[in-house]
Amino acid sequence: MQIQVAKRLQGTEEYYFSKKLREIDEMNKNGTKVINLGIGSPDLPPHPSVVAALNEYAALPNTHAYQGYKGIPALRKAMADWYQRFYQVTLNPDTEVLPLIGSKEGIMHICMTYLQEGDEALIPNPGYPTYRSAVNLSGATVVDYDLTAENNWLPDLDALAKKDLSNVKLMWVNYPHMPTGAKTNKDFAKKLIAFAKEHQILICHDNPYSFILNEHPESLLQVEGAKDVVLELNSLSKSSNMAGWRIGMLVGDANRVNEVLRFKSNMDSGMFQPMQMAAVKALELGKDWYDQLNAIYSARRSKVFELLDLLNCQYSTDQVGMFVWAKIPATAESGYALADEVLQKARVFITPGGIFGSNGNGYIRVSLCQDAAVFSDAIERIKTSVK
Repeated sequence: MQIQVAKRLQGTEEYYFSKKLREIDEMNKNGTKVINLGIGSPDLPPHPSVVAALNEYAALPNTHAYQGYKGIPALRKAMADWYQRFYQVTLNPDTEVLPLIGSKEGIMHICMTYLQEGDEALIPNPGYPTYRSAVNLSGATVVDYDLTAENNWLPDLDALAKKDLSNVKLMWVNYPHMPTGAKTNKDFAKKLIAFAKEHQILICHDNPYSFILNEHPESLLQVEGAKDVVLELNSLSKSSNMAGWRIGMLVGDANRVNEVLRFKSNMDSGMFQPMQMAAVKALELGKDWYDQLNAIYSARRSKVFELLDLLNCQYSTDQVGMFVWAKIPATAESGYALADEVLQKARVFITPGGIFGSNGNGYIRVSLCQDAAVFSDAIERIKTSVK
């Protein structure tokens, strides 16, 4: 007997990295040591106090029960305090903060809360593929909006305003932008909020990279009146080296946070309390933690620039975040072709920009999540094998 998958999955492909990692795993099993510069999973550990807090609370006999769907009060307060301290954004921890089991689940929760068949959602091209997948799974229709180097990878809001937006309910934005490393600015942020209000569109801002190689972390909620039209996702995955812990947050207007909670409460049974207490410790860390982290990433980024020079790629030196985005040389057929050539000849995996959308076809992306010595090894391999 053959059971067909649901219609919602028929247009949803397996995540590119899921397939590529199987290929790399096979290469490694056959004796090839592949250097993986593709995925943004921090290789550095969390602060020791974070791990100590996890151990301390996990050893207690009364911390292993189901937890509330909204997270413990101490975590919500720590998240609100973190937003106040680093973004100068005031949040009510009881009503405007919702802890998540990673911010990625928040993308799905938002789409399932607000979208259905007949609705449309604006998705950046290039952009994080999960936005597209989540919209498709909700039954709504994806509408791409172009990001280009000529416009500093910011959406052309004037061009968008000329389109039929009557069925658009929400718009996904992500700054610092992944994969391009572009930053927004206050003038654009104000214009985006005004655009959303005029067209009655909910702006969903995915903001996990704001601390990485960025001296002044920014939130869209810094703009006056932004809570009327903005839900923001954030995460400890990148800023606190806690990707596998799956600790994120949704912040915004209390009514909207509560609407998303209605969906989320049907999907999980809360987060392990010792992890929540450890997250409190992470959120209490000062600027010196981020400065130390960024000193490491800065040195790695210099190595990546050296690697990209060998491949005759062009790149901006002031991009931020956990990756470096680079335009491929005219001699390369595509980002996919260049990435495959480097993988097969040098046994170094880099990400083709096309997986983030058609506007990324002429680009590649390199992760900063490897030790400097690994980048040196990758550079030597490319020097000797890629002509």
